Amino acid sequence: MKKLLTIALAAGIAAFAGAASAQSVKVGIAAEPYPPFASPSAGGEWEGWEVEIAMAICEAAELDCVITPVSWDGIIPALTSGRIDTIMASMSITAERMETIDFSDKYYNTPTAIAGPKGTEMDATPEGLEGKILGVQVSTVHENYANKHFKDTAAEIKVYQTQDEANQDLAAGRIDATQADSIALDAFLESDQGQACCEIKGTVAPDEDILGPGVGAGLRKGDDELKEKINAGIAAIRESGKYEEISAKYFDFDIYGD
Repeated sequence: MKKLLTIALAAGIAAFAGAASAQSVKVGIAAEPYPPFASPSAGGEWEGWEVEIAMAICEAAELDCVITPVSWDGIIPALTSGRIDTIMASMSITAERMETIDFSDKYYNTPTAIAGPKGTEMDATPEGLEGKILGVQVSTVHENYANKHFKDTAAEIKVYQTQDEANQDLAAGRIDATQADSIALDAFLESDQGQACCEIKGTVAPDEDILGPGVGAGLRKGDDELKEKINAGIAAIRESGKYEEISAKYFDFDIYGD
């Protein structure tokens, strides 16, 4: 009997040690709603495709992750200062950002689009936006892209704290167009307000220097162990079918991209 108790105690200690060894990771997401990727539910819990994907990656990588909302324009400083451990907030992998932080492998890649009022002649080119007021979200690849490609022809590049604010001004006629990720714009255009006013005018020309090869998890430089675990988690959910299982609830196409 004593031997059985000793074995049971040892098993319990081993189980506790295994649970305690799971690395605790604060996953930073943007505090501003960004459907269908991340937004708070009526009960205040964060939900959406990217939240589910982040937690699936963490589970596969045996990481104990906590979703931690941070203001978008302060999310990189929050990472570098140690307030969060990784960013999973639709952050594009770009050379400019990699001067400050590192990235995991990509976990999705979708086109960048321009939306504008229904019935208005416009396309996603400098000529198509000539004389137009274009709205973009601050500290995004879309702001950088617009300033490089559209500043000389657009009447104004208007910068917003959130994409939702740009969408609202587009619906109200205070701007002529907005640039954002095509999936984020689709979510707005599927709303009653979006359906009534606006439509996609086209996708912008490629510019990998600004738009990057896709979205990855942002990491502190030198945090190679966490990077390896997240990369392993991404690979695992892709291989197991969990990635497709989650994505099918939100999209009818392959969001992973090329």
